[in-house]
Parts: sequence; structure tokens; C-alpha cells
Amino acid sequence: MKNKIPLFFIVLGLIALLLGLFFGLLSSLQYVFPYFLKNSIPFSKIRPFHTTSVLSWIILTATGSIYFFISKIEKIPFALPRLPKIHFIIFLFTGVAIYLSFLFGKMEGREYLSYPSILTIPILIGWFLFGVNYFKTIQKNVINWPVYYWMWGTGIVFMFYHLCEAHLWLLPSFRRYFIKDITVQWKSYGSFVGSWNMLVYGIAIYIMSKIKNDIQFAKGKTTFFFYFLGLINLMLGWAHHTYIIPTQVWIRYLAYGISMTEWIVLIHIIYTWKKSLSQKEKEKFSIAYRLILVADFWVFLNLILALLLSIPSINFFTHGTHITVAHSMGTTIGINTTILLSSVFFILSKLNKKKIVFSKLKNSFYAYNIFLLLFFFTLLYAGVVRSNWMFFTKNILFSEMQNSLYYIYILFFIFGLGLVIALINLIIKLLKRLLPLIFE
Repeated sequence: MKNKIPLFFIVLGLIALLLGLFFGLLSSLQYVFPYFLKNSIPFSKIRPFHTTSVLSWIILTATGSIYFFISKIEKIPFALPRLPKIHFIIFLFTGVAIYLSFLFGKMEGREYLSYPSILTIPILIGWFLFGVNYFKTIQKNVINWPVYYWMWGTGIVFMFYHLCEAHLWLLPSFRRYFIKDITVQWKSYGSFVGSWNMLVYGIAIYIMSKIKNDIQFAKGKTTFFFYFLGLINLMLGWAHHTYIIPTQVWIRYLAYGISMTEWIVLIHIIYTWKKSLSQKEKEKFSIAYRLILVADFWVFLNLILALLLSIPSINFFTHGTHITVAHSMGTTIGINTTILLSSVFFILSKLNKKKIVFSKLKNSFYAYNIFLLLFFFTLLYAGVVRSNWMFFTKNILFSEMQNSLYYIYILFFIFGLGLVIALINLIIKLLKRLLPLIFE
């Protein structure tokens, strides 16, 4: 393999996932032992390490997958062949700078983007280079684009736009007005998630079309309907996060209506695709196929939760509790991570002549799903308890409520540990296959 840049992105993404799991486990341990590492690395410092690592896993692996699909599977030469290498170097050194800034306590940003805002500039440059190269390449070489090209292009453009929007708080005209500031902040982060979902869901549809060996699957009316539905959710679905902010009433109603459509068509697409596959097609890419089905289950489960959370009267009680965290974890791990793992296994099946047998991964595969499900429901229960404390109890201290959840937090840690062990086993299997390909 001559151009190994796509694999560099994927390997770096897998390393970021390992780091994200480590920091996530540390943070869950602090729920059980509140004073564990409190003086040296408190929860407030661990969380940015965890969230940044997990987001890096999603972004890096999605980017590497797209680069690989275009250049290695579709055999389309990039219009600007040097840009992927420059893109990788920018992201690599920016990532190191972000971790160093956290290490030295420089957390000057907000929410998911808590690193010093100056580091957003090289990230934006990386996305700009990616976008220019992508559109020049696809526009020149592809006629009648399948839906995944539209989804990747949309994701790249909106990632750039919403990264800029997420930093409008730096302007005094936004920062001095609280309602405007917080509305734009939550809006930008909601659409930011929608942007990387475009990349990841586009990857899912690409893999499905290749397993089926039918590009028409990615050109159907239903598939494009899903794309436009996802685009509307990206642009407007964020508003259901802002029910508690005194914004215009029509925004709330619009957000509610749009949220009710979330993910429905994706479930239909995967279900129809599954029914149309022959046994031979299923067995040829068995691991990638199984992981797509797992993602479908988590889409369904998160759809139910998302629809409930989008109802204003329910959202009022769940906002700011572990129920929101459960929704986030179910989406990030159950859907995004599962699809990206499917992508990496699919890529390996194209690179490595020696097939990875599912039976060797069976225990880790089932442990991953079981522990994630238990982890998910533990968070839901903790969220219900906290919501009940916030709105329906009197004269009970926060510390008393936390103490009542002590054994739940122990289960939270145990299930998280089981999930981490299962994922680490899968990651090690992948790295053992990928690293020799990079250094050969």
C-alpha cells in the first residue's frame, strides 16, 4: 500500500479511543470514590480529556475511512494528493497541543471544545483543506453522486461552519447577552454533532452498498429522503435542547416536530438492506455486517429515548440528569463507535488477505453489547433518581441523594469496566493488523 495516510488517521483514531476509555474509566471511578485523585486530577480535569479523546476517535476514524474509500476502493486519485498528509500532520500536532494544554490546566474553551480557542484555527485549516480536496476530487471524477458523497460533503462543510459558530462567544456582542450566548452555544454543539453524524452515517451507507455490491442502494429515493431528513435535523433539530431558554415559541414547535422524525428512515434503510442480503454476502463481511446490525439496534433504542426527551414536558425533568448522558453515550458508543468499528473491520477485509474470523472475536463482541446495554440502563436509573430529587423531594441534600446512588455508581463502574475491556480487546486485534501494514 503506497499511500498510508488513511491508515495513519485510523490508527491515531484507535489510540484516541483507548485514551478516551481510560479517562472515562477514571471519571466513573470518581463517582464511587469521590476523593480518588481529587487533588491531582479532579473530575473537572478528567472530563475534557475524555470528551476530547472520544471526539477525536470519531473525527479521525471517519476522516481516515473516507480517504481510504475514495482512494483505495473507488480508485479515485485526489486532485491535491499532498493535502491528506498535511491534513494529518495538522491534526496530529494540534491534538498534542490540546492534550498539553489540558495537562497544564489551560481549559479556556467551552463544553466539548474546552481547549484554548486559538487551537481551533489549525483545526479549521485542516477541515478547509479536507473540503477543498474532497470537492475538487469528487466533482471531477464522479457523476450522479450516490448519497454517501453528499453526506460526506455536507458533513465537512457544516463541521467547518459550526466550529466557527461555536466560538461566537468570543465576540463581545454575543458574550455580554446571556440568552443569546447560551442559545448559540447549544445550537452550535447540537449541529456540530449532526455534522459528524453525516460523516458516520454516510460511512454506514457506503459499507452497506459495498457489502450488497449494489451502488443503486445508495441512489434510491428512500436513501436520499433520509439524507434530506438528516440535513434538516442537522440544521434545526438542535432546538429541542433549548426548551428551557426563553426563545421564540415557533422554534420550540419546529424543533419538536423535527425531532419526532429523527433516525426513523435509517432504521428502515438498514432493515430493508438486511432483508435483501444473501447468506454469501453476509458471511463475506461477517464482522462489518454484524456491527452494522448492532448499530441498527442502538439507533432504535436511542430513537425511543430521543423521542421522549424531545417532548417538552419530559425534557423539563430530564435536562441536566444522567438520562441525557445515557442518550449521549448510546449515540456516541452504540451508534457512532459501532459504525466506525464496522468501517475499520471492512477496511481490513480489503487490505488483509488473512480474514479475521468472527469466532475469535465472539466473546468481546457479545461482552461489548451486553455491558453497553447494562451501562445505558444504569445511567437511566441514576437520571430518574436525580430528576426525582430535583423536582419532587424537599429537605434532602445533594450529598444525601448522591449517597443513595452509591451502589448504582458501583454497578456503573463495573459495567463500564466490562465495556472497556471488551473494546480494548477489539482495538488490540485491529491494531495488530493495521500496524504491520503501516510499517511494511
